Amino acid sequence: MAGWFSRSIRPPDETPNANDPASVPPATVGPPSASPGDPNGVTVEATTMMAASPPTITPSAWSGWPADWWPPSWGGQTTRLTDTAWTCVDLNASLLADMPPYLVGAAPSLDAGWLSNPDPDLYSSWQEFAKQLFWNFQLGEAFILATAWYQTGWPARFHVIAPWFVNVEMDGGRRHYSIGSLDVTRQILHIRYQSTVDDAHGHGPLEAGAGKLLAGEVLARYATKLASAGGIPSSVLEHPEQLTSTQATQLRDQWVQARLDALGAPAVLSGGVTWKPTQMNPRDMALQELLTWNDSRIAVMLGVPPFVVGLPSGGDSMTYSNVTSLFDYYWRAGLRPKAGAVMAALSGWLLPRGTMVELNKDAFVQPEPESRARTAQILNSIRDEQGNPALSVPEIRRAERFAVAGAAGLTPTEVIP
Repeated sequence: MAGWFSRSIRPPDETPNANDPASVPPATVGPPSASPGDPNGVTVEATTMMAASPPTITPSAWSGWPADWWPPSWGGQTTRLTDTAWTCVDLNASLLADMPPYLVGAAPSLDAGWLSNPDPDLYSSWQEFAKQLFWNFQLGEAFILATAWYQTGWPARFHVIAPWFVNVEMDGGRRHYSIGSLDVTRQILHIRYQSTVDDAHGHGPLEAGAGKLLAGEVLARYATKLASAGGIPSSVLEHPEQLTSTQATQLRDQWVQARLDALGAPAVLSGGVTWKPTQMNPRDMALQELLTWNDSRIAVMLGVPPFVVGLPSGGDSMTYSNVTSLFDYYWRAGLRPKAGAVMAALSGWLLPRGTMVELNKDAFVQPEPESRARTAQILNSIRDEQGNPALSVPEIRRAERFAVAGAAGLTPTEVIP
């Protein structure tokens, strides 16, 4: 590519008619007046916006848009997730955000006040920042914008930027970033879940599983419609005589209205009318097994064992002996790869070479107190040539959070920083 290029959606070159859309009922674009049927086209109107606020286009249905289709997600400000996908993304982000960060190989003089809060003007704590970061990362890509720097040149304040605010373009194999008309290439960190050298954006697991999200949404919508209809399955009302179309419609409407008015009450039929179901029982109608399997695959794509989010795991080839083993597997197979990718990217952007920021996973995967005590006893009994233990008593106290500020009998040197 010879240089930068920009993409935009512009209004058509045709001159619109003089009709005021608001004065011609019903309107054809957007809910609630958009009606499926004969399409008359679509018009995208351009508006002038401040450079600090990048322009956005919100798609909406128009007359002719199929009733069961969703408007396209053009970098929308929310990502449409099923309840299972939302639960898994939120669980992963919450767990990783709850793991406190710490530095490895840092010089004593290194400035790193962001460890407690990267931007006090926007966040209440590191946890709030980290949850936003890991949430966006799981959906494909996360952007972090630096707003202040230490005298050493390393970022001092930074916050997460919504992906739809940032425009990314490739130029000669390098990515360039802008927000509105402002070039922020030098101030931004772009962390991609999966990336290639020829693609400006990152891609998340839910893109590959878009079909499963669609299936989950359709199945959930089916169950909702079934419940809103009073649980009335598809069926046939049989009448002994030949009915006109008007009589058949009246009989059908009377039946539906009677069932909605008396949910759970037995039906009373007369005049030779009989009711005959044409589908399976409610459990089969709700496609429960298919929905459960679909939700389990969504959880696996996001690195969450199905059992953790309340999905059945019977018949699995792998079982867990206890909760500790389950959490250890969850950490190794699901959370650690995500934590490693994000924290490695942060380390390279925030810190000098050789210094790393990592997450403390001990609270999530640590064994039971009795097991930890035996491990500490063994390590304390191992001595080097000078007689020093592999793990001293003060170190054990710090690891078990006994040496906290104000605890009785502790000296100031034993207080955890």
